[in-house]
Amino acid sequence: MMKPSWLSRTEFSKRLLCRTLWSRSGWSCRSCTRSMLRMTTSINRRSSCGMWDAASAWFDEQCHVRSQDSNQRNTGPPAAECANLTAQPRGQPQAKDFFKDLHKKYSYIRKTRPDGNCFYRAFGFSHLEALLDDSKELQRFKAVSAKSKEDLVSQGFTEFTIEDFHNTFMDLIEQVEKRTSVADLLASFNDQSTSDYLVVYLRLLTSGHLQRESTFFEHFIEGGRTVKEFCQQEVEPMCKESDHIHIIALAQALSVSIQVEYMDRGEGGTTNPHIFPEGSEPKVYLLYRPGHYDILYK
Repeated sequence: MMKPSWLSRTEFSKRLLCRTLWSRSGWSCRSCTRSMLRMTTSINRRSSCGMWDAASAWFDEQCHVRSQDSNQRNTGPPAAECANLTAQPRGQPQAKDFFKDLHKKYSYIRKTRPDGNCFYRAFGFSHLEALLDDSKELQRFKAVSAKSKEDLVSQGFTEFTIEDFHNTFMDLIEQVEKRTSVADLLASFNDQSTSDYLVVYLRLLTSGHLQRESTFFEHFIEGGRTVKEFCQQEVEPMCKESDHIHIIALAQALSVSIQVEYMDRGEGGTTNPHIFPEGSEPKVYLLYRPGHYDILYK
């Protein structure tokens, strides 16, 4: 087996990742999922408009993030401190429209590092943080997560390939179970190797679910690629951006509903909310600007 190109770190490079199926039961209505996937799934490839540019610039300013080249941007923490949404944006009436709409539903935003892994980082931290106040969901999520390694191995992944990633994932869950503080959880999450291992495991879960449900998802993959090829090229590699198909797969794999507020080219400066899967009760809230996800708080 050839070494995947995305394992650039020394420890990662010692590992071989099998390209095999991973089995977990999905839990959404297929017709709802089809409807969601038939939306424009390439928002991150759309051209920017003035309204989005203004709003995006304002949010960056609020969270103390500046436009930098990719190398500089990737040096920030995986997840930043929360910033409130109470300050009025100045001199940008279009940004103000987005702000007013978003502030009707949310109070805070937490920035994540814009390195292509932001969806997985945002999802991971947001749900782990929420589990601090939801013991019932914590136990369900812990059981599903603990079993996931066994499922991966049963589908052909070699145990030594995934055990460190899975162990790190479970360590974070157990830290939550011990009632850690949000500050301590954030500190653990911002440890580079811990954060990267979490991202790797969530990518593997996403890839596994897509491949297990390949007969369904193959209809939504562009370029004549198979689901396996899509996973090898667009899901498993680090720093690859995520779209609707990734969100649906991870939400189904872990039975965690996700609501994404799309700060896109909506009319009137409003965000466009979508829930994955449709009709479920969201547990994770994310803000999407073309190419990037951040965490939102009620």
